[in-house]
Amino acid sequence: MNPVFIIGSGGFGTSLAVLLDQCGIPVSLYSAFPQELEAIARDGENKKLLPGIPVPKTIKLTPNKEEAKDFSLAVFAVPSGAVRPVAKSFAGVLAPDTVIVNVGKGFEPSTQKRLSVVLKEEFPQNPVVVLSGPSHAEEIALGVPTTVVAASEDHNAALLVQQSLMQKNLRIYLNDDVLGVELGGALKNIIALAAGILDGMKIGDNARAALMTRGLAEITRLGTAMGAQAATFLGLAGMGDLIVTCTSVHSRNHRAGEYIGQGLSPKEAVEKVGMTVEGISATLCAHELAMGYRVEMPIVEQLYQVLQGNCDATTAIANLMGRPGRAERDRPWGST
Repeated sequence: MNPVFIIGSGGFGTSLAVLLDQCGIPVSLYSAFPQELEAIARDGENKKLLPGIPVPKTIKLTPNKEEAKDFSLAVFAVPSGAVRPVAKSFAGVLAPDTVIVNVGKGFEPSTQKRLSVVLKEEFPQNPVVVLSGPSHAEEIALGVPTTVVAASEDHNAALLVQQSLMQKNLRIYLNDDVLGVELGGALKNIIALAAGILDGMKIGDNARAALMTRGLAEITRLGTAMGAQAATFLGLAGMGDLIVTCTSVHSRNHRAGEYIGQGLSPKEAVEKVGMTVEGISATLCAHELAMGYRVEMPIVEQLYQVLQGNCDATTAIANLMGRPGRAERDRPWGST
């Protein structure tokens, strides 16, 4: 039984710690902000992000990063913009054979790099595994059956994560398409944000279904242009995560979109959600990637224009609906 060191006491980090602790796995939960840990210890819960869900006293809460040196598994559960600075703070602490697991879903805002790439740059000797899929923190902490994917170029590292973290209520599949798994997790936040806007405007079910379907087509188009496998986007890290993030009451990206659809600015929406909304920065990154890879992503383009204040959501919808007719699939007519 491998002890787990979780870096980040946010919603997902806390929920994973709770789940693993309930299964008898020794867990340390780290935060660079002692006041966060003190609040969890005092309240017996992460009152801001996981209210009402007890955090057992058997979970070790620590602000001391040096304790991570003895762990074979270190989980990064921090916002995308914090991954590099947090990783730098652990330089020289993690052993070279410690398997690093990233559960964040997004891009480094300043470079558009995937988070596993950032971690590999900071820890070139360590195996890196991406854990992604339909997995809201609230349900993980409650022990709701959840299924995700562990993706890595290192099969043994992915296998270690599967064997160490898979429990009765957390099933883990393996995948070697790291690029596809990571893009699926990051790009679905964009579509969830757009779905929230539609729901905030009370547009209807037809539009949401079309958005999710064509959104998945755009995700797949960019992903395959970058070298990912198309089949990955039909799996847990693609379609699975897209469905849950576009429809769940737990989705902060969807919630932020609802506020925008109701008339709030993106900044006001994020403030009202009170948590990181990865879909906004992901939209900016995807817009740059689409231009760089010369991939047509009309939904991303229109959402980008809304977030930049260049048009309102009603105009964006009209722009999408008014595009010239085309075939549904990107292939020659009559081919299979």
